[in-house]
Amino acid sequence: MKVVTFGEIMLRLSPPGHRRLVQTPSLDVSFGGGEANVAVALAGFGLDSVFLSKIPRHEIGQACVNALRRYGVSDRFIVRGGERLGVYFLETGASQRGSKVLYDRAGSAVTTLLPEEVDLEAAFEGASWFHWTGITPALGETPRRMLEETCRAARRAGASISCDLNFRAKLWTEQEAQAVMRPLMKYVDVCIANEEDAERSLGLRAGASDVEAATLDEEAYFGLARTLREAYGFRAVAITLRESFSASMNGWSALLHDEEACRAPQRSARYEIRLVDRVGGGDAFAAGLIAGLLTREDSREALEFAVAASCLKQTIPGDFNLVSTQEVENLMRGSGSGRVQR
Repeated sequence: MKVVTFGEIMLRLSPPGHRRLVQTPSLDVSFGGGEANVAVALAGFGLDSVFLSKIPRHEIGQACVNALRRYGVSDRFIVRGGERLGVYFLETGASQRGSKVLYDRAGSAVTTLLPEEVDLEAAFEGASWFHWTGITPALGETPRRMLEETCRAARRAGASISCDLNFRAKLWTEQEAQAVMRPLMKYVDVCIANEEDAERSLGLRAGASDVEAATLDEEAYFGLARTLREAYGFRAVAITLRESFSASMNGWSALLHDEEACRAPQRSARYEIRLVDRVGGGDAFAAGLIAGLLTREDSREALEFAVAASCLKQTIPGDFNLVSTQEVENLMRGSGSGRVQR
């Protein structure tokens, strides 16, 4: 099955271990970005994964393309051009010190990508699914235009469309986000969010839950999911539930509201994770949900696959979720002891 994603991939620079940016003499180099992370995970699950973007022709751009190829992502529809690859710096937190992200992405190549530069009809030929996130339209007017044209191409191809709302306060305000995101929801079949995303991107709040206090009002989350479905006509709404006890320890689960959930609300298994790298955890969930909805028997199994996949990702350094379907299934069956496999 073919899945297409569109967005920005960036150079990721991070101090080794838990060092701070002001103290480190060196930086680890990798690549990552919402939709690219989803593409890599889907390729790892055996799907035909296609990433649309624009990446500079220089050596850093080539290294980025090589990283995608390494994990099985098709670069056939990546346009080569533009002046620079976006950069982000990640300082990994620990215990009571949270992680921190700094962006250096203004004027990156993807913000200059125009619809006429990509053969969208060819990109979506035979595609079953298209995925995007709220990060892409936050990058400016040109990416918004490209995104809308890509959604239209996906619709013409008969592909399902998912969106992870992914609000980023360092990229735009709540008012800007809602003005742009609400009209784009007409293209979305499956909406993925957390409590902050839903409130800031679409103006809908999840009751009395407080992620920083590690309290969850489950009924309020189901109510939010139901409201989202009714307001925008989504086929399904998935909400990730993170309980942040500290930067090192989180509770992790999710719920799904679809036609099946109308009869019986679906809440996943809950995992307690000692975090190695939580960046990309939401993207891993999105990829797991997409793969699950395309290949699993029912949406309940798809939800469990997504949560287990994203749980495993948060034990892996870097943006990409480098786990196999078999490893995810093992965790779903209860094999989470962490024992050495010989």
